[in-house]
Amino acid sequence: METGEGTVRLRPPRNAPARRAVGWWRARCLLVAAAPVAVLAVLGALVTPARAWLLTPAAVLAALGLLTALLLPLWWFRAHRWEVTEDAVHVRTGIFQREWRIAPMSRIQTVDTVRGPLEQLFGLATVTVTTASAKGAVRIEGLDHETAAGLVERLTRITQATPGDAT
Repeated sequence: METGEGTVRLRPPRNAPARRAVGWWRARCLLVAAAPVAVLAVLGALVTPARAWLLTPAAVLAALGLLTALLLPLWWFRAHRWEVTEDAVHVRTGIFQREWRIAPMSRIQTVDTVRGPLEQLFGLATVTVTTASAKGAVRIEGLDHETAAGLVERLTRITQATPGDAT
């Protein structure tokens, strides 16, 4: 958000997730697809009379899972953006339904870092900024873990110096 002569103009946040986030998102897609494919494949191997009825959907789900893992993460990478200014945290997500979230510094209550096992494997982290908003926390996913640590430190410093919102 830029201001000038009494006007406020929304602009896309400047920062992209770490490039390694594409691999992380791909791994997540593959894991989600692998569970039903594995169940169908095992059942197809064990239940001979229904083998074709089980292995065909397993193959279709495997192909769709692979296609999803190849394409969607690249699209997500192009769509996800974030930025922290002295006034607010800006996050844009979504492919079909774009969501722009702005969390004013004066409304931030907590700042957390999450690093699940898969994120740790890819050297990534997610920063969660909790506000008083009914919409919930603002999440910045796919950050390099060092970038995330620096961001949390910066947000903590800025929010401590920002007076709370009286509304």
